[in-house]
Amino acid sequence: MSVSEELRGLVDRRVVRFIALAAMLVCIAKGAVDHKFSVRDPDLWWHLKTGDWIVEHFAVPHNGLFSWTAADRPWIAYSWGFEVILSRAYKWFHLMGLGLLGVFLTIIIAYLQFWSLRRLSGRFWEAWLLTACSLYTFLFVIGPRPVFVSIMFYIVLLTALLEVNRSGQVKNLYWLPAMFFVWANIHIQFVYGLFVLGLFVGCQIASRWVERAKIAQAVSSPALMPVTPLVLIFGVCVAATLVGPYTYHLYQVIFLYSKAKYSYQIIIELQPPTFRLNNQFVQLLLTAGGFCAVGWRKKLDLFKFVLMMLASFLAFRTLRDCWFVSTTAAAFIADFPAPDSTRDRGESVVEDGLLLATLAIFLVLLAQSSDFNERSLDHNASLEFPVDAVNYLRQHPLPGPLYNNLDWGGFLIWYMPQFPVAIDGRNDLYGDDLDRIFFEAQSALAYKNDPYLSQSGFVLLAKKYPLATVLRLDPSFQLMYEDKIAVVFARR
Repeated sequence: MSVSEELRGLVDRRVVRFIALAAMLVCIAKGAVDHKFSVRDPDLWWHLKTGDWIVEHFAVPHNGLFSWTAADRPWIAYSWGFEVILSRAYKWFHLMGLGLLGVFLTIIIAYLQFWSLRRLSGRFWEAWLLTACSLYTFLFVIGPRPVFVSIMFYIVLLTALLEVNRSGQVKNLYWLPAMFFVWANIHIQFVYGLFVLGLFVGCQIASRWVERAKIAQAVSSPALMPVTPLVLIFGVCVAATLVGPYTYHLYQVIFLYSKAKYSYQIIIELQPPTFRLNNQFVQLLLTAGGFCAVGWRKKLDLFKFVLMMLASFLAFRTLRDCWFVSTTAAAFIADFPAPDSTRDRGESVVEDGLLLATLAIFLVLLAQSSDFNERSLDHNASLEFPVDAVNYLRQHPLPGPLYNNLDWGGFLIWYMPQFPVAIDGRNDLYGDDLDRIFFEAQSALAYKNDPYLSQSGFVLLAKKYPLATVLRLDPSFQLMYEDKIAVVFARR
């Protein structure tokens, strides 16, 4: 036996593959623990407060509660299901509940991505490498939010569609309406999944029409399954998204987001990639690989081609959607046809159980040996948000209304609920007009023209903003408190 054959035999051993998969998931878990994204995410806190409100009132909000500038505006808590889960996690386990929820969501996404690519490719090492590359592009770009649930459901949906595209067994999609029911009540990006399902059905219809017309046969894959059941499944999935407290009003939120422009200019995660980070170049290479996998076949798969175009447009338009093209491209590469002889046996239930036990033991040991605890999470939150400034205001109350910067609005909703905020991260509530007023004011471009600043009783700002420097010189305001990150001004 040659050295290369011995090396291949070693790599193919199941114990080596188990160690490789466990090592990847352990590294991801450690990254999630070290980043502490759950308590550093500015949007987490208004989600948490909304969940508390829903549980307390046993209802969902329909207007801009927590805000005095937009209190009368209609607002839909489109992530209400996730917010209830978040509320209970904090109720039962405090900050550790938030931290652990974020770590668990991160690990689940990582495992689902590997599971998907393993099923599609049938080859462990290809799935392992593609998983590592795709996760590197997006997993730690944003914190654990409701979008993490959308990523999970999308991975499962795309895997199911690609497998059905191979087998032609439409019955394997009968469970999709149940998934869309849950998805629509957890996060608004269920619309991505609904569009992909509709695209799949539409491409099947188009392929059948092309076959009957006997045109463009070289650029269209043949239809593999009956169209009528697919159309019915899609229709039931659409109906399932309407089953919830907001029914069709969820689609109004989608329409509002589609009209937004200014928020895409001022919020970093809504801006396109700058290609100053390594993960963005990996995303570009992965996208190119996805297009190659689609275009390498003799006949063009219309579904894959259109989906790659759409995913690329969204992912390279906003950083927040980078997961969309990465998961899609990785799935299409894994779905590239390969001989059955190259497929290896999948992991057994026992191996999955051992993997779960390994991760659980690691997380326990890591929590005991690191600073992932209540005190550390509280400290990290204090470094990001004005905990000390709010504590000062509790001891030295000032007359409102409160004026604040956008980044801290969500935290103030939760930590200082007695004062409705001026603005927070709910862009669908405030709209472009209010966003522009507050952004220009905190940049000190036209703060004297800000009617909400003129009405405010006191101002709580991050020191990094120019407005915090300008107000020191404004005779209408008096500096009342200052620390490393925050300043408080009272109107004279």
